[in-house]
Amino acid sequence: MSKAMRGRSVDTIFVLIVFSIFALSILMVLMLGASVYRNINDISNEGQHEHTVLSYIWTKTKNYDNADSISAGDFKGIPALFIDEKIGEENFRTVIYSFDGWLFELYSEVTLEFSPGDGIRIMQIENLNFKETSNGLIEVTANEKTFLFTPRSGMNIEWTG
Repeated sequence: MSKAMRGRSVDTIFVLIVFSIFALSILMVLMLGASVYRNINDISNEGQHEHTVLSYIWTKTKNYDNADSISAGDFKGIPALFIDEKIGEENFRTVIYSFDGWLFELYSEVTLEFSPGDGIRIMQIENLNFKETSNGLIEVTANEKTFLFTPRSGMNIEWTG
């Protein structure tokens, strides 16, 4: 083999090695970027679900204008939010609660009996709690996010968590 031919073979091998290193570097940067993106996305979505649940509850309650319509209590052993209304001569109740990892809503006449599984599934939530405080506020907690509101016209609201 001539000297020129060996030189071209060495040049070709050198170019292939440099190209392979470059390709591997690009692949590593892409994999690292995808991992960073996934972590950032997880962090940004971490509290979003709870905020959506709390916003849903707040939106449901702000439509009722007097303090006697909204209360926190117990629905078949589950903490729940009760929204009462009168339509004509009939009394109706909306019950919002968490059951089997889901936010449920049940709307019916007050006199009818239902079990927790009879409501409509709204969205997934692990931990939801309702509590009336001593000063007349209702505290709603979804996992680690909480809001307090006054169940009356012009609802005052305070978000924490």
